Amino acid sequence: MTAKRRDLDAPMPFQRALLWSLFWLGFALLTTLVLWLTLPNGGEHALAFLAGYLIEESLSVDNLFVFLMLFTYFKISTRLQRRVLNYGIIGVIVLRGIMILAGIGLVNRFEFMMYIFGIIVLYTAFKLFFENEKEFNADQSIIIKWTRKLFPVSREFHGDKFFIRQAGKLIATPLFIVLVVVEFTDLLFALDSIPAIFAVTREPIVIYASNILAVLGLRSLYFLLERMHTGFRFVQKGVAVILLFVGAKMIAPFFWKDLTISTLHSLIVILGILLLSILASLIFPEKKEAKA
Repeated sequence: MTAKRRDLDAPMPFQRALLWSLFWLGFALLTTLVLWLTLPNGGEHALAFLAGYLIEESLSVDNLFVFLMLFTYFKISTRLQRRVLNYGIIGVIVLRGIMILAGIGLVNRFEFMMYIFGIIVLYTAFKLFFENEKEFNADQSIIIKWTRKLFPVSREFHGDKFFIRQAGKLIATPLFIVLVVVEFTDLLFALDSIPAIFAVTREPIVIYASNILAVLGLRSLYFLLERMHTGFRFVQKGVAVILLFVGAKMIAPFFWKDLTISTLHSLIVILGILLLSILASLIFPEKKEAKA
């Protein structure tokens, strides 16, 4: 029992995290092939799915850095990180389904919403490109302040419990606060990533499948990035450039009615930018300051 608990508290080994990340990537590629072979106009849907998956996965990298800062700030053990991420993924699957259906309904009913979504994506791109990574500060977090107003919160963690009872009252633990921040953070990121996918497709099943497959691989990707987050210094800039391209594509018809960019060309651009940002990070790694 003690050995099992030590195993749960230990970080996920790098090789295991890498293998699971490759598994989910392989599953996404297999899904692309299945869509290509089974759906009417399968090639277009398959390319749209892959483009959407890459957009969501690249945006998830920035999302996971926020989780890393959050877990570091609250000193969350690896075992509890896994628990929070597991529950977070369940919440994400439900919330994103609702948001995707709502977004598609708005776009289909009001065509001008595509331009509004495009502006949101462009704003996110500029914010990612010019803002430096900030340290997480619980005292300045509006989400935490609101949660503490809604629920009395205990001062200490109580194992892996989100709620406890004290004197007959239901009390939230700090672990519940962390879960709320994770869910709300992903909700904010979804406001960027879901509109971005509308640039390549409006097919509900394709959008939802690309989102969910990217989300299912988040846990292993998190533990992979936990050990490598300083190694990919240009990925955030690459994601910003991807969003610039996607946002520009969404608002371009307002200025040039006849301008069309095929899903294949969009996929090539997105994949190319992502690969170049990773390659640049490997060629020009961040220099470590020499110790005095």
